[in-house]
Amino acid sequence: MTKKAGKSLREKFALKNNLLKEGLAELLGTFILIALGCGSVAQTVLSRGALGGALMISVGFAMSVTLAVYVAGGVSGGHINPAVSFAMCLTGKMKWVKFPVYVFAQCFGAFLGAAMVFGINYDALMFHTHGVFTVTGPNATAHIFATYPQEYLSLTTGFVDQVVSTAFLILGIFAIFDTDNLGVPKGLEPIAIGLLIILLTSSMALNSGCAMNPARDLAPRVFTYLAGWGAEVFTAGSHWWWVPVVGPMVGAAVGTATYMLFIELHHAPVPLCQKNAPDTHHEYELTHLEERK
Repeated sequence: MTKKAGKSLREKFALKNNLLKEGLAELLGTFILIALGCGSVAQTVLSRGALGGALMISVGFAMSVTLAVYVAGGVSGGHINPAVSFAMCLTGKMKWVKFPVYVFAQCFGAFLGAAMVFGINYDALMFHTHGVFTVTGPNATAHIFATYPQEYLSLTTGFVDQVVSTAFLILGIFAIFDTDNLGVPKGLEPIAIGLLIILLTSSMALNSGCAMNPARDLAPRVFTYLAGWGAEVFTAGSHWWWVPVVGPMVGAAVGTATYMLFIELHHAPVPLCQKNAPDTHHEYELTHLEERK
């Protein structure tokens, strides 16, 4: 494509509204997360473990997060998670007016990602289930798209599990992007987040799969309801569906408060002369410390 043609396309199609740009970036990022993350689950389940397993799912989700943040990070911050957006708003690093736009975009992207996984694996799903989509049992496939609790798990323990795992997620994210702490070299933040996801899925996925993301769980669950799994996707596990929606939001508040009270509030203030000097530290878009005009 010539420079002239490229400029013409930019002039015709480039969005002027920054919030719309950020919403599109969040939609695409969350689509990538679900299409590749849940895709790794589909490959494991539908091959009956022959082409996957717990390790593949852990790495698959971690690398899907990494790619999603690389794709969307420079535009929207690459939250791809309402809990992360909530934490940013709680600390004033993102305006509250953006929150519903981000959440809608994340949920819509997750829904489309689930549709992609369904479409690509449709023939394998039909072969695996003989056309009967179930939530439980030996041929269950609903857990490809959303999380479900182990039989022994109570709602109380499951809720605490989601709060704690998401709190650790937020703690890690704040630490990774805190330039007054050790921080991470510019451009490597998404890789650090991917490693954080591997850690969390390696240590806290036993009970229910370590969702830590309301959009990642609710939107694909809605898709399965519409695609043939029925209302059981909401009633299974003693109506488990609300736990990975509410728990991560509470966990985001806990993680945010913990990092602020233990670490960020105690950073030495930056001298005025340094504030006025050219910035020598990178400011990654995730924090939105300075909102785009």
